[in-house]
Amino acid sequence: IMNALGLIQIGLVLLCTTTISSLQCNHLPLQQRKVIKNSLQLLDKMGKKFPRQCLREKMSFRFPEQVLNPGQKEIVKVAIEEIFQHIFYIFSKNVTLAAWNGIALEQFQNGLYQQIEQLEACVVKKQTHYFQSKEVNRLKLKKYFQKIDCFLKDKQHNLCSWEISRAEMRRCLQLIDKVVRKL
Repeated sequence: IMNALGLIQIGLVLLCTTTISSLQCNHLPLQQRKVIKNSLQLLDKMGKKFPRQCLREKMSFRFPEQVLNPGQKEIVKVAIEEIFQHIFYIFSKNVTLAAWNGIALEQFQNGLYQQIEQLEACVVKKQTHYFQSKEVNRLKLKKYFQKIDCFLKDKQHNLCSWEISRAEMRRCLQLIDKVVRKL
């Protein structure tokens, strides 16, 4: 009798966590909009206005907008997770020359990290019919973020390179927000 009760309790706990997890996934677009809004505010808070001396160094990175086709919800979720991982990676190294507000930067990184964890829990990764277009998107995103990473390295992570990258991440997050609103 005790073993049966224990198994029932374990079953109920598993059922509850699965239900809670699926509820979190159902509210993912709403949660993402909040995270993106917060991330955009933190990006603003991290630094001051775009420095005038950096205007002549502007760079066009050309975000691959086709990876965020709102008609393919699961693929878009995977793409957003990828984007957040890349942004997290870029903003996790050599930011000392940016002279940004460290608390805002840390909060920005934490928000991205939590969102990556949430997306990983919700995104369907194992389904093979998503695989091909996912790989194409992954390569496009990797190329885009490599351009940003190389730009930062070429400029030796100086203030202007960071400010240009911060402006680009703002644009990137705004594009994601536009797509998430349609999901």
